Amino acid sequence: MSELDDHDLLALYARESSELAFSALVSRYLNLVYSVALRKTADAGAAEEIAQAVFIVLAKKAGGLSRRVVLSGWLYHTTRLTAANYVRSEIRRQKREQEAFMQIDDAETWQNIAPLLEDAMATLGEKDRDAVVLRFFENKSLREVGQALGASEDAAKMRVNRALAHLRKIFGKRGFTLSTAAIVGAVSAHSVQAAPVALAKTISTVAIAQGAAAGGTTLALVKGALKLMVWTKMQTAAVTAAVVLLTAGTAAVAVKEIQDHRTYPWQVSNANSETLRKAPPQAAIAPAKYPGTRGAGIVTMDEGKVLGISQSFEEMVGHAYEESLARTIFPKTVPSGLFDFIANLRSRNNEALQNEIRRRFGLSGRRETRNADVLLLQVQNAHAAGLQLADPGRREGNSQGSWQSRPGYFSGRNQPLDGLKWYLEYHFKIPVINQTGLTNQFDIELKWDEADYHHPNMESLAPVLLDQLGLVLVPTNMPIEMLVVDKGG
Repeated sequence: MSELDDHDLLALYARESSELAFSALVSRYLNLVYSVALRKTADAGAAEEIAQAVFIVLAKKAGGLSRRVVLSGWLYHTTRLTAANYVRSEIRRQKREQEAFMQIDDAETWQNIAPLLEDAMATLGEKDRDAVVLRFFENKSLREVGQALGASEDAAKMRVNRALAHLRKIFGKRGFTLSTAAIVGAVSAHSVQAAPVALAKTISTVAIAQGAAAGGTTLALVKGALKLMVWTKMQTAAVTAAVVLLTAGTAAVAVKEIQDHRTYPWQVSNANSETLRKAPPQAAIAPAKYPGTRGAGIVTMDEGKVLGISQSFEEMVGHAYEESLARTIFPKTVPSGLFDFIANLRSRNNEALQNEIRRRFGLSGRRETRNADVLLLQVQNAHAAGLQLADPGRREGNSQGSWQSRPGYFSGRNQPLDGLKWYLEYHFKIPVINQTGLTNQFDIELKWDEADYHHPNMESLAPVLLDQLGLVLVPTNMPIEMLVVDKGG
């Protein structure tokens, strides 16, 4: 199998479900995938789960990857997205980045830029990112980089140099004044580490079964990766123009420019998942048709598609970028009023909605690490009576958890504590970091004195949280990743 190229192996696996072909791909790229995940999470166990998730995604998509795709670059990008989602979800405690101005040797350079590398790589275009992965992660020659990218050796050299200059600038902004040579030396020497020996066989078995034997956390990562992945380049000017052509089978669906006075059949006051399923594929934003429904604004989501009725601009942005309002920085002036929106294309719905927001309002989002006031969710009494492990039958059946809330009430059934964390973050509009270290599923119920959602009562909740669950919220200020929305995003 070693003589076959990446796409021959993919085709063989897609056509014949060849375990040997897929195992060859795992052996070829596992160290790359594992190293990216380990660097982003600083957790060997998390890196193994992320690696499993990435290869499950590859198994699912094997038949659909074009020969123009650089597989190492695709795997790098998929791993970065999956690991970033893992960190944002606080499945493990977010690692703090180091910030200090210094001139340092190769080993020290790597120690300091490793936590920043994936975020810096995310700012590169796809071709530049592929070039860096090929040149320094796989140690390909410039001629080989050019061949993989369909370009000359000189063009590959220019692309690599441009990418390095950009990375150097990003690291400089984060407090590390480095030469290009220092970055090259550190990344070339340390970017790929050997994964655990037994992991390749485990991944091949689980991925070939497309996750059937995977654990709950791995399946969550797979779902998140499939939702977050950008399968093609970011939409260019054609996306922000009047018409976007979407291929659905052999039919092309035109997404027309939205006009303020226009209304759509999906703009109904009782919208639900059936409304979303029946609507033709499109990405659209319109002034709210029923602004009187504000008190019961509707958001329906189904397989990556979303429909919102009577939502504020801020809420719409939150759905487009999959970020809580507590972790979003808006400009001083944002569009007022309420909006209805839909994105129900076959894929890339988040991206399509982001593009509509950019086209309509001239605003877009980018992710930056900023110092922010946060609440740390910590354990003070691990034996609190209200912190009950979920019913064993539900845990073993891996059934989906659920939670309910109303003013002064929260309950979670078969939920990790991240469910409580996200509720607290949404309700009190301040980022909450889960530092409990508890990874089990719980059945919990909280009741406290609170009149309505518009007047959150932290003072009333805090003693209840401690008495019933043994948990405390500790205020602090620390660097976290935020979504910054402005005209320069």
